[in-house]
Amino acid sequence: MSNNSCFKNDCLKGKNILISGSLGALGKIITEKLLHHGATVFMSDIIPENKLNFDLRSDSYYYYCDVSNEESVVSLYKNIKKNHGTHPDIVLCHAGIVQDFPLENYSTEDWEKIYDINVKGSFLLSREGLKQMLGKQTFDNPGKIIYTSSWVAQVPWPQLSGYNSSKAAIEMLMKTAAREYAPKHIRINAIAPGQVDSGMAKKQFETDEIYRERTKKSIPVGFMQPSESVADAFLFLCSSASNYMTGSTLLVDGGNSLYPMI
Repeated sequence: MSNNSCFKNDCLKGKNILISGSLGALGKIITEKLLHHGATVFMSDIIPENKLNFDLRSDSYYYYCDVSNEESVVSLYKNIKKNHGTHPDIVLCHAGIVQDFPLENYSTEDWEKIYDINVKGSFLLSREGLKQMLGKQTFDNPGKIIYTSSWVAQVPWPQLSGYNSSKAAIEMLMKTAAREYAPKHIRINAIAPGQVDSGMAKKQFETDEIYRERTKKSIPVGFMQPSESVADAFLFLCSSASNYMTGSTLLVDGGNSLYPMI
């Protein structure tokens, strides 16, 4: 694919993309962006297939998967292969959760749940994806694994010790895997958004005065991150424009990580 066609509406035509956490507010927007650019998208989340309350778009398919459960992840890939006769060319390890507590108030169960979904889930989804990709990719058509990290992997936002540290773990997982699989024509990167105007961050901004005032001071560009900008970053890493990029975290945070904490 020539550089001039990297971001045309059909720039992902022929690509099979798997995204976990696809039913979250941000996951839906990322999925729409990928579909708009021609990809076939295998959506996965923890809502059973018979409980979906919306119609799937053309070229999108939904599969239940608990990313923290090894059997569930293995079954996800088996079902994609069985039903579509293919494997994902690109895997987006996007599913994740956040808990907002001072460290002394974290229960062991809350801490373990964050790591089960954010870290173990990313490990399981990427491990099985790699197994499917090995031997099938080429220099000009590499496989890709993309993790969702966060600006807080490097900057300690208060009361998010579990989430912050889980994202730091994901970034090291990404770097190690990228080093291992670069010779196998598999590119492995991460995206680190800032404080996005969707999902839990938006809800907390609207309902928590302390969080709202801290957020207003912490984003140099002056406003919460539009979800579309995160989807654009995923489009870039899924496209051929990023084919020579591996082991990197694409920081798209409006300067969040530049601002001194208060």
